[in-house]
Amino acid sequence: MCSFVVLTDELRPRGGRGTVQTDIDPRNLIGRKAFDRNGTKIGTVDEVYLDDATGIPEWAAIRTGLFSRDAFVPLEPSELVEGTLHVPFDRALIKDAPDFGVGRHLSPEQELQLYHHYGLDTASPPSVPDHDFGKLAGSEEA
Repeated sequence: MCSFVVLTDELRPRGGRGTVQTDIDPRNLIGRKAFDRNGTKIGTVDEVYLDDATGIPEWAAIRTGLFSRDAFVPLEPSELVEGTLHVPFDRALIKDAPDFGVGRHLSPEQELQLYHHYGLDTASPPSVPDHDFGKLAGSEEA
């Protein structure tokens, strides 16, 4: 589940240009322009959604036009380059993302739908292998 970051004056970008940044800070992201993999403008970052468990920015809601809805994009493969967000997907795919509305939590099911939409791996991390650490103390085998 993800919580969103509310846009406030202290979270608005303060200008400036940076180099490629993969660890995106939501305070520097809201209000930035967003571009697709071809350099076509998608819109402006409206909200950032943080993972409830880790607090790590996971999704951005991008306002795709004056009277259009926000489209969710994953932040993991995206980069902040020279003050703009570059999303490695085509604009058509982004505009066709599932619409869950903004300003509320994303449920795990909604996140899963978004991951599938973008073709991102949603497999859980591999489990720790079961190791045989020898005999337990006090147990004797004959």
